[in-house]
Amino acid sequence: MKIYKKLFWTLLQGFVLLPTIALRDSHVVNRKLIDVPQFERPIGNHTFHIGKEAVLGCSVINLGKHKVGWLRAEDQTVLSLNDRVVLSPRYSVNLDTPSTWQLRIRPLRAEDRGCYMCQINTQPSMKWQIGCIDVYVPPDIINEETSADVSAQEMDNVTLLCRASGHPPPKITWRREDHEPMLLKKVGSRDFYKVESYVGSSLPLWRVDRRQMGAFLCIAANDVPPAVSKRIILNVNFSPTVIVPNQLLGAPLGTDVILECTVEAYPNTINYWLKNRGEMLLDGPKYVIGEERSSYRVMMKLTIRNFSKNDIGTYNCVSTNSLGKSEGTLRLYEIKLYPSSQSSAEVNIGGLTEGAVKQKSQYNSSTTFPRTIAIIVLLTLLQVY
Repeated sequence: MKIYKKLFWTLLQGFVLLPTIALRDSHVVNRKLIDVPQFERPIGNHTFHIGKEAVLGCSVINLGKHKVGWLRAEDQTVLSLNDRVVLSPRYSVNLDTPSTWQLRIRPLRAEDRGCYMCQINTQPSMKWQIGCIDVYVPPDIINEETSADVSAQEMDNVTLLCRASGHPPPKITWRREDHEPMLLKKVGSRDFYKVESYVGSSLPLWRVDRRQMGAFLCIAANDVPPAVSKRIILNVNFSPTVIVPNQLLGAPLGTDVILECTVEAYPNTINYWLKNRGEMLLDGPKYVIGEERSSYRVMMKLTIRNFSKNDIGTYNCVSTNSLGKSEGTLRLYEIKLYPSSQSSAEVNIGGLTEGAVKQKSQYNSSTTFPRTIAIIVLLTLLQVY
């Protein structure tokens, strides 16, 4: 009986003391948790521009005697331990606040893109957290993968290429340097459509036309200044075509006469004038020869001074290049002026001149008839009185 009573009192004391022991142990555990280093906030992910400074902050509380280190997460390369830098002088560590360890990288390079680990040397296992850096790089034209100047035959298919590096990947836009709309065709179509710009790394030009000739700008941009561009010239080769605005010209004697031809050709042409298909005309006192060039067009001009009967005849404007030859024909004749007509200095010379002179002559003769009648009536009245 005494044995049972002793056992009862022992168990009772155990139940009474158990909450006290548990409470004491919980205080020990909480105290240990409070003393263990903790990360105050995440590092986060950040974006920086190349050449600038990148800053990552690692906030730690209750660090105590522990140490903070920075590593590259990709290959576990140690960058620093506390404020001592292990690698390149481009890296530095400083305390922004008593609890924030900042990793600074300057100047930032493209290869610095990636994730970085902030680590505390706790035991038995280390505590760590990761933050990442994205490095923005402005665009740069890759010349080896971009078209140089292009020369093509008319009706050939041409594709202009433009490649650029950068991060984020650049957008490629094509424009004409002269700010004119670009003429494009859909494959299989004969008709052009106009666009101010074209987006894409390749610019397809199906069955090129002389009107598409010129300088194109390939512009690369990715919202990281500055945008860059490359100038690519498209030359379209074709044999000469001669256009004569007025094939039949009349002029009064003693005036200066201007003959004109328009030539379209590429590459550049050799141009000259022939009279009556034999004599080549040279620049001098009698003949003034000039040219006005614009892109693939040339305006040929021949001025004949003091037009005489010897100048009446046929004139040929001839144009030739490496792809062919073409010519236009103009016929020059005399317009005879009558006393009732205006002076030669007032006469317009051209294909419609003769008609204009006839109209003026008719106008003068029609005004003379009423004046004659008036004189006759006046004389009759005088005789009566």
